[in-house]
Amino acid sequence: MTRGRGLLDDEDPDRLYVVTGGRSRADEETFDTVTLVVGSGRPDPGMQSEHVKILRLCREPISVVELSAELRLPVAVVRILLGDLLAARKITTRQPSAGGAPANVPRPELLEQVLVGLRNL
Repeated sequence: MTRGRGLLDDEDPDRLYVVTGGRSRADEETFDTVTLVVGSGRPDPGMQSEHVKILRLCREPISVVELSAELRLPVAVVRILLGDLLAARKITTRQPSAGGAPANVPRPELLEQVLVGLRNL
């Protein structure tokens, strides 16, 4: 049985090392997979090509996982690159809204009642 080739199987580890400058970790708390990224600056002359691609993709809000798919890079690598851009103030981040205005969010008591009802089924 032959194992299918995935994104990491096709990626040259040396290239990923160069892209990240040898770094293997990013600030996990800043960039989870659903964090929305928005470009707030233009590419600088001589900027790394991956950074430029990210800035082009971030003209509209885009999630970290969507960036990863568009760039065909692992999420961990994209997080490192986003950390660089955040430090350079080229991007801003925000969490996606959780259902809109607080008035639209169900009360915890109602959710508890629904949970009890589901357990009784």
